[in-house]
Amino acid sequence: MEFWPKKKNKNHPDFWKEYLSLFEKRGDKLAFENIRFVAFDTETTGFDYIDDRVLSIGGVAVKNNSILVFDQLEVYLEQEVFNEDTVEIHGIRKNNGFDKITEKKALELFIQYIGNAILIAHHAEFDRRMINKALQRHGLGVLKNKFLDTGVLFKETKHLVYRNDILNSHYSLDDLCIDLKISKSDRHTASGDAFITAMAFLKIVSRLKKKGVDIKKALL
Repeated sequence: MEFWPKKKNKNHPDFWKEYLSLFEKRGDKLAFENIRFVAFDTETTGFDYIDDRVLSIGGVAVKNNSILVFDQLEVYLEQEVFNEDTVEIHGIRKNNGFDKITEKKALELFIQYIGNAILIAHHAEFDRRMINKALQRHGLGVLKNKFLDTGVLFKETKHLVYRNDILNSHYSLDDLCIDLKISKSDRHTASGDAFITAMAFLKIVSRLKKKGVDIKKALL
């Protein structure tokens, strides 16, 4: 079972202590338009939470029904694990010109970037577990942010019964692009998929508002 420390460990790096401090006040309730969301995506060497590794992380902020293109993150990680089978999907090789940083530095930048934002991802449990395993490899806890899954939210627009089991949410990001008329021009890059996820989120929210659905009930 994954957990996070109840107290800050004095041996934790400053960025992690600062991150934990953002969640000490739990009583603040912001109006939807004042919430900072971050849509993010990971490209990985595979789907095994333990043996596979994150290759890149992309994120873009969403606030007040707008995508904040000036508030983005894109990092590429040094490759400890290489899987030829997945290169065809993400196009990332060990030596292909990207400026790469260590996993530890990438996590620091990601944690500083997201802060206490509500995180949005498509089939979010996968991305959350991959990040959490990386954090734990460096002696840290797990993400404390609330999550929204665009796969689950999209089901609501199709009049399907809400299910909390996001691993059984069968709509792919490509399915959402087709239904919501979103360009797939930058598909299968972390930053591109993060931007697509942000666009999908805004379009889904617009549909759900018309149905009177409170998306906060879908927080994970």
